[in-house]
Amino acid sequence: MKIYIATGLGSGPTKLAAFDAALNNAGVANYNLLKLSSIIPPKTVIEQTNGSSSPGQWGDRLYVVMAEKRVVTANVEAWAGLGWVQDKVTGKGLFVEHTGESEKSVRRAISQTLEAMTATRNVDFGEVNMKIVGKTCTDLPVCALVVAAYQASDWENKASFVK
Repeated sequence: MKIYIATGLGSGPTKLAAFDAALNNAGVANYNLLKLSSIIPPKTVIEQTNGSSSPGQWGDRLYVVMAEKRVVTANVEAWAGLGWVQDKVTGKGLFVEHTGESEKSVRRAISQTLEAMTATRNVDFGEVNMKIVGKTCTDLPVCALVVAAYQASDWENKASFVK
């Protein structure tokens, strides 16, 4: 299985329009998104992309882990990030998602959370990986998001895996 990590930044006349612009920028705007928790299945390869590799068709369900931050106040930053750890042998691992008003705070939260989650499981998954994006609000609302796309499924429950 492959999971693709994509980022999106957007702005618009409303917070929802900014969110939609960020989804479009990440390549996942035309899906019905279903949020998952934090587990990376065994035998998974994680690949960072520009959003062009999302599986499925318009309206399909897309299973994701996603961090998104929307801001409407001028001069305030929107930061979103996903962090993950993964066993090099089995491919199993963990995702975490965090948002904030600075890159530093998001990085710290990701590191602290993954440290606690791996300690709870008493597993050494190795190095922490992160993908973080941010945008400053000027005059229009903004959104920053990072999305991990697992697979798409049509409404007849036929799964489409990323190739």
